Amino acid sequence: MTHVVGESCIGCKYTDCVSVCPVECFHEGPNFLVIDPEVCIDCGVCVAECPVEAIYDEKDLPDAQKEYVALNARLAASWPLITQSTDPLPAADEWADRQGKRDQLVEVA
Repeated sequence: MTHVVGESCIGCKYTDCVSVCPVECFHEGPNFLVIDPEVCIDCGVCVAECPVEAIYDEKDLPDAQKEYVALNARLAASWPLITQSTDPLPAADEWADRQGKRDQLVEVA
C-alpha cells in the first residue's frame, strides 16, 4: 500500500506535504502533485499537512477516485521530483472546495 494524491489537489497544489516527506516521493505537474508509489514508505505524515485533504492511504481512497492510484504512478514517472515547499497556485483558495475537477488536470509538464 501507498499514499495517493486525489482530486482535491487539482488547481491548488499546496506543497505543505512535500516539506514533511522523509523520502522525497512527491512529483510536481502544472496544477497537481503526485506520490511515487515506488518511493513512498506509507508513513502518512503528509496526510495531516494537506489543507485540502487530498492525500489518502490507498485503501481509504474514495471509490470515485480509484483511478488516481494508477494516475499517481504514471505521472510520477514523468514529472520532476519536488523536495521543498513552494507557494500554492495563485487561485488555490478558489479551487480548494470545488468538486469534479478531474477534467482540469493538466498532465503535460
